[in-house]
Amino acid sequence: MRLRFCAPMLLLFLAACTSAPKKVTPPQDSAPSLPAATVEAPSAKDAAESNNAKVCRQVMQHDESNYTAGGLYAPDVSDAHPDGELDTSLLQEPEPRDDPKSKYGNKSPYTVLKKKYFVRDSAAGYSERGIASWYGTKFHGRKTSSQEIYDMCQFSAAHKTLPIPSYVRVTRLDTGQSVVVRVNDRGPFHDGRIIDLSFAAASKLGITKTGTAKVEVVALSAGETPAPPARPEPVSDDDKRYLQVASFSEEDNAKALKQRLQDADVAEVFIQKQRIDGNPLWRVRIGPLGELEMAEIQQKLQELGLKGLRVGAE
Repeated sequence: MRLRFCAPMLLLFLAACTSAPKKVTPPQDSAPSLPAATVEAPSAKDAAESNNAKVCRQVMQHDESNYTAGGLYAPDVSDAHPDGELDTSLLQEPEPRDDPKSKYGNKSPYTVLKKKYFVRDSAAGYSERGIASWYGTKFHGRKTSSQEIYDMCQFSAAHKTLPIPSYVRVTRLDTGQSVVVRVNDRGPFHDGRIIDLSFAAASKLGITKTGTAKVEVVALSAGETPAPPARPEPVSDDDKRYLQVASFSEEDNAKALKQRLQDADVAEVFIQKQRIDGNPLWRVRIGPLGELEMAEIQQKLQELGLKGLRVGAE
């Protein structure tokens, strides 16, 4: 009886074992391959904005020895061009507005270097031609006459007699290049110069290397949209003339002469580097000049004791 009972049970057990389903491993889907991460190169605009920010961070260090007893800069403290150039196409020109007069900087009369100046009641109708200069890192980050902080990377300017603030259009006479600036400072206190431009404004007019240029300054009223100035007729290469004042084997000597000429209100001064027989030579030159300007400049340089001048077409 036990054999007949166990045999069916054994058969059932074996059947169960042989019929157990096999474990099926699902196919492993390979993970989709992702494209390699790419780093996009900065756009031209991003690169220009980054460069502008770098230029505008440069500030000249100052100490008490930089000043006279009256608070003015000592004569031997020179201004400086920041390292690099600005892309002025990224900067916004100020829009002329009817701003209230500043509490500071409008005292009239006032005296600087023993000379008295009278501030105009209004900028309306003001128009003048003369020499423009510019100022840079020496004053960047410091207070202007209006107590605003001078930002060399904004379109601003210093003027001796216009009310603060005022808005003017400055046009370079030889090229027609133009910029609108906000007057928020006093200066320049050099005879013959009528306006001192920020580094940004000078950059837009292309005078940061020459230091000065002949310009026209016209006051703008609130809401006035300045019409672009008429561009002068281009000067042919045959009509361009340059005046070589001197040449030096030391760059510092060339820079000193350039500064001397600019202090005497000589415009369009620049330094040209050349190599003669492998040796560097720095030439101090003025130009381009028209026939009338050439005669005037030569007379002025002779009065300064500079002789042996050479005239060339390039």
